[in-house]
Amino acid sequence: MSDLRHYAVVTGAYWGFTLTDGALRMLVLLHFHELGYSPLQIATLFLLYEFFGIVTNLLGGWIGARHGLRHTLLGGLALQIVALVLLSRVDSGWALGLSVAYVMVMQALSGIAKDLTKMSSKSAIKLVVPEEAHGTLFRWVSGLTGSKNALKGAGFFLGGLLLTLLGFAGALLAMAGALALVLLGALLLLPGDMGRAKAKVKFTQVLSKSPAINRLSVARLFLFGARDVWFVVGLPVYLYDVLGWGFSEVGAFLALWVVGYGFVQVVAPGLLRGVGLASPLRATQVVTAVLVLLPLGMILALRQQVDAATVLIGGLAVFALLFAMASATHSFLILAYSDRDQVALNVGFYYMANAAGRLLGTVLSGWSYQAGGLTACLGGAAGLLLVAGALSWWLPQPASDIQITPGAVAADD
Repeated sequence: MSDLRHYAVVTGAYWGFTLTDGALRMLVLLHFHELGYSPLQIATLFLLYEFFGIVTNLLGGWIGARHGLRHTLLGGLALQIVALVLLSRVDSGWALGLSVAYVMVMQALSGIAKDLTKMSSKSAIKLVVPEEAHGTLFRWVSGLTGSKNALKGAGFFLGGLLLTLLGFAGALLAMAGALALVLLGALLLLPGDMGRAKAKVKFTQVLSKSPAINRLSVARLFLFGARDVWFVVGLPVYLYDVLGWGFSEVGAFLALWVVGYGFVQVVAPGLLRGVGLASPLRATQVVTAVLVLLPLGMILALRQQVDAATVLIGGLAVFALLFAMASATHSFLILAYSDRDQVALNVGFYYMANAAGRLLGTVLSGWSYQAGGLTACLGGAAGLLLVAGALSWWLPQPASDIQITPGAVAADD
């Protein structure tokens, strides 16, 4: 029971952090758009956020294994508070170069904070679910991942609301205060040894992974690169510049998409069972293969002069459904391939690849859109998905692979 209570504390802290993370993204987008920054300049502000996610996941898993997940979780929450407070000091009278550099550094701190918190919460699932309860593990992974994305979408709305009510600095300080209460609760309620490896973990073990974990991590890199290559810059710029949507409409649409994507992740086990994909490994393989066809179909529809808004809204709906299921099965597999003593190291390594994929997608999104518009972004997505799909067929069956049954995915009473 104490393990479940500790996991509830970790999850609650992660939820609180996620709301501020989504709100911060929208605050930065809206505020710097109002200051006259171009979409590509705004995208640049987030590059260090993604880059330091790579470094953090690599080192964070090692720190968590050596010192416990409590330290990494508390460190992530504290860094986010520092980033919010310092970011509130930005002055619109600063020179452009100084503003960009300062915000990029603050976003780097926030990226470190995000991945420390995420690694801690994802690793904690493995520690509280009994070894034999693999159906429960898949359900809990899907629930945590999906709820996180739904809350991040809610954070987009929260960011816009706080900006309207409190202004940029006021919104940031309000979020810092709320997160400080979350930090205090985690500090008082979490044990110091949660997630600490029994044997001393050497730094060289950070990169020493099994072939299964290496392949899954590289597949994750290409999977998330495929999402962000059109989602980060290409899609919002196209909606704003070509379709003539207002900035608030673009923000609200992307927020709703993230919420819907998160909901699909929560119910992914039931959906997969319903279509006959009882094994998470087989589901990963089949769903990723189908995903490759989606951006190609959207390119064809756009070239055939089908209404662009219809193509994008319909394509995004299908993409959310398929991508959410692929992401949920990936998140289960990394835990299924890991033993309890190495879970923090393996999850950190895996999400390092995830962060590298987001960085790759962010860079390619701006470059592809500038070179060939939205169709170039979609073509890049198809190519990256093809690599991710090919890698998924080389993954071995995990020892703890399950057949999803109604009992395995039923919600708790």
